Amino acid sequence: MTENKILLGIDTGGTYTDAVLFSDEAGVIAKAKSLTTKHDLSIGIAGAVDAVIHQFNEDASHIALTSISTTLATNALVEGKGGSVGLVMIGFDEQDMEKSGLKEALAGDPVIFIPGGHDVSGNERTLDMSSLAAFIETHGNNISGFAIAGYFAVRNASHELAVRDYLMEKTGLATTCSHELSSKLGGPKRALTTVLNARLIPVIQDLILACRSHLEKTGIQSPLMVVRGDGALVDADFALKRPIETILSGPAASLVGAKFLLGTKDAIISDIGGTTTDVAILEKGWPRIEPEGASIGGFTTMVEAVAMHTFGLGGDSVVDVDDANSTKIKLGPRRQIPISLLTIEHEEAVMLQLKRQAQMEYPNHLCARFAYKLGGSEKRVGGLKATELKLFEKLTDIPQPLDQVLKGASEGGTLVKLVSRGLVQVSGFTPSDAMHVLGLQNNWNSEAARLAASILCRVRDRFAKPIAGDADELCKNIKAQLTAQSCDVILQTCMAEDGIKLGEGAKELIAQSLDKQSGFVSFSLKLDRPLVGLGASAKVYYPAIGERLSSKCHVPEHADVANAIGAVAGEVRVQQTVTITSSDGGSSFQFMSDGNLTNMVDEEAVLAKVKADLQNELAQMADEAGAQSPVFETNTVINAPIIDGSRHFVEAIVSMTATGRPKFI
Repeated sequence: MTENKILLGIDTGGTYTDAVLFSDEAGVIAKAKSLTTKHDLSIGIAGAVDAVIHQFNEDASHIALTSISTTLATNALVEGKGGSVGLVMIGFDEQDMEKSGLKEALAGDPVIFIPGGHDVSGNERTLDMSSLAAFIETHGNNISGFAIAGYFAVRNASHELAVRDYLMEKTGLATTCSHELSSKLGGPKRALTTVLNARLIPVIQDLILACRSHLEKTGIQSPLMVVRGDGALVDADFALKRPIETILSGPAASLVGAKFLLGTKDAIISDIGGTTTDVAILEKGWPRIEPEGASIGGFTTMVEAVAMHTFGLGGDSVVDVDDANSTKIKLGPRRQIPISLLTIEHEEAVMLQLKRQAQMEYPNHLCARFAYKLGGSEKRVGGLKATELKLFEKLTDIPQPLDQVLKGASEGGTLVKLVSRGLVQVSGFTPSDAMHVLGLQNNWNSEAARLAASILCRVRDRFAKPIAGDADELCKNIKAQLTAQSCDVILQTCMAEDGIKLGEGAKELIAQSLDKQSGFVSFSLKLDRPLVGLGASAKVYYPAIGERLSSKCHVPEHADVANAIGAVAGEVRVQQTVTITSSDGGSSFQFMSDGNLTNMVDEEAVLAKVKADLQNELAQMADEAGAQSPVFETNTVINAPIIDGSRHFVEAIVSMTATGRPKFI
């Protein structure tokens, strides 16, 4: 990073949008927060950026670089949100849908199987696109884009490219080809990654357009970058084509930010947001990259990202009665708008219903919960089923109480589908509300939080007993439950990194240790390095978490904006891999070049050709990603065993990385 350059970092999370002004010389110059406004992201971005610029008190045109990190892509996958996708499978059959979670990831969106694809050496089968016209006619108006996956497309991408060109010509919709996202084998897993990428395009597009719009209004003319899930920066237009690479963007930025804030090389980083808790290990100053692909929302992708373990646990997690647990409280994995926050904008409507429910002799689990339409949702109802449309039409943009809106258990599932489509928002009691009741937070309406808690504490469990004696007891139980679940996810992460799988007996012993209980067999445990708590609410929860784990815990200054700091502290990095194969042991060689199969007969010449092509391709990619003066590194692995005294060439994998500083104005 160049000294004295003023950089603007923005982090758009599920609850807050953070902004910092930063320089390599001065560190954090100013910081600000604004509520994330999902129906119009520009409002939240404007609030944070305008506030931090006001503190800066200088001409905004002096800002040399703007970079965004975000949890929106991660949250969308965790919560099952995003655009509707049409999947084109070339050369696959329906049995492949059962592999790698592909069917679950598609979530009922349309899929078509067409003949074509290639063999392991890249030789093509006959491609037949004749059925695509009917597929477009049937589904084209109800989807936001296409995902294309071809059999052995990493050996020859020509059929994916042909289908892409056809779909773009006929529909103009965004398309994603599987070979663009990964060079690894494993068709169904690559198809899953492609589906998720296509689904996330509208999510990231809204973010980038909202940010650009406000930067223009503010007079900031700097390049706009986005943090990828491996912590690298890329140009915003580059990220729009590959939004799947922004999953774990926020957590990756938090690791970079934590490293800057603490100057530490070894730590366990736990970042609590509104929707998720993200845990990773910092080793010798760098986070480990997950070589098998990032896992989010139950799906394992082919995206290289930090080895981050993400859990549906945050300050805005759903609080519910857990009949299977003696604590009677369960948190997450879904997120909802805190009651105390909802009341800021809709005080009259919310307080009226809470006061009504407070008079009920036996409040139920739907009490202190509301639903309302999101702005502009009426324009996005295409493809809704009759039952979904009926419930949607019952709602308004004013929050309505669920105990009056929902008429049966089936409508609860319908409401979840409307939320997952981004048409409806649900609000209810959360850990953030509990902290308002206990006086540990005061961001929003504490009166509404206490009234909601007084209702919920009287909800009955399966034994017909109230779940808490009073509002304070309920909120203390929620805080204790979040502490306990946070310890669980931190230990799960550490043990997973150590390759340890726990049986039930071990889990009970760990629970005893954390609860400081003794028995005939007892032991104590602690972490081998400091625990670092990040996030706006970290100072509320993490001292107790560190104490429960018998470990040092740090919540650094500026922990609330670590993601935004990390957004401007990284470098641009792009990577490509080419696999060279031989079907005859080394007399001839095949590899993909410009999306097509290329054949050569000299090993030394083919290696030189591949490296030259890779450097040309990466130079262009690095420029598009926003790097200046990139440095190239090459790694070549050749698999050529000696069989019966003769060398037998199987394959060579050539990987090249281009790294450079971002372009400044």
